[in-house]
Amino acid sequence: MLTTWLPRGRQARAFAFSIVFVLAACGDDPQPAGPQGMKVPVSVIQVQPTTAEITTELPGRVEAIKDAEIRARVTGIVQEINFRQGSDVEAGQLLFTIDPAPYRAARDQAEAQLQRARADVEAAESLAQRYSSLVKSNAVSRQEYDNAMAAAAQGRAAVAAAEAQLQSAEIDLGYTTVTSPIAGRIGKSLVTEGALVSAANATLMAAVQQLDRVYVDITQSTAQLLRLRRALESGELTRSADGHAVVSVILEDGTEYEHKGELLFSGVSVDPTTAQVSLRAEFDNPDQLLLPGMYVRVRLQQGVDNQAMLVPDQAIQRGADGLSTLMLVSDEGTVQPVAVSVGGKVGTQTIITKGLQPGATVIVEGFQKIRPGAPVQPMPWQAGAQGQATGQDQVDAQGHAGGQGQGPGPSNQAPSADDAAE
Repeated sequence: MLTTWLPRGRQARAFAFSIVFVLAACGDDPQPAGPQGMKVPVSVIQVQPTTAEITTELPGRVEAIKDAEIRARVTGIVQEINFRQGSDVEAGQLLFTIDPAPYRAARDQAEAQLQRARADVEAAESLAQRYSSLVKSNAVSRQEYDNAMAAAAQGRAAVAAAEAQLQSAEIDLGYTTVTSPIAGRIGKSLVTEGALVSAANATLMAAVQQLDRVYVDITQSTAQLLRLRRALESGELTRSADGHAVVSVILEDGTEYEHKGELLFSGVSVDPTTAQVSLRAEFDNPDQLLLPGMYVRVRLQQGVDNQAMLVPDQAIQRGADGLSTLMLVSDEGTVQPVAVSVGGKVGTQTIITKGLQPGATVIVEGFQKIRPGAPVQPMPWQAGAQGQATGQDQVDAQGHAGGQGQGPGPSNQAPSADDAAE
């Protein structure tokens, strides 16, 4: 009962507060929830061991198989540039013309000296031949005969020297027409018409690169190489069936280059400054998408894991401390977090190396409304809204592995866990 000594306005407010208090007291007794009322729907997969080809991504740099620097081999003035910059050129194609006038004159002079030397040797040999008959009858002294024979030999040597000088002059004259030593694509001209080029400094005039096939030089740390060898020796990994490593390139936009490469060799020495070994692969490059100097990611096949535990990338929770966690559904139907160690990638899936047991039920979608220990309602994980393949279909589509188990589900697409939770 409200006290009558309060003013009329305060009596009304006291009466209202009393009603609110009574209603709140009645609401303290919650209604019991149904058996499924508190369970949050989540999308799950059941993980089973499967066979997967293990790959690793390493940094690589594209190199031309043939890279010819066009340099001046004689000194002179550039008269003509005989190519279109950035075009494809053939082996032996004329690129530059250097003023040939002084070298043509030197060639003519060498030719004249050769003719003089030949005339001198002809006279010396003729004299030596006459003295050879006269010395027998003592018409000339033995000394005169010996001098004539020596003069003939000197004449022949002079002819040989003149021939070599003429050949050198012709070579220098030939260097005034600069040709491409290889077929490929030529870059920009580094000299202009009228520029002076020097043989002493070997002036760089242009560069021609062969691009239809290219090298990709790869670096791998010694720690990675050691882990790989130990895994192969222990039987944790096995060699591929054909024994050849498959190499592919990941371009800067994240797409995979359509042509596979061939691993040529793996380095046998370690760079002491970087503690890395060098590998080289060769790729077809018909469309010339790979250009010398380009940095790429190279996916290199390492071996085969016959007991790989694969989970979709989105199922892995990564904390600020760098640790990885998976959310599992326990036998009691509650959320159970477990710390795991991750390995290589197979398509859009990641290999779990430690912390995951065969047959475990892993939550893939629905993390927003769950916490450790909370009851959940598991549903088979299907393709997402973006049409991303999952489970066994994802592995088969990538061509890396097969046989991963997945919980049974309806043939049509089930709603996502987040939509069901809404």
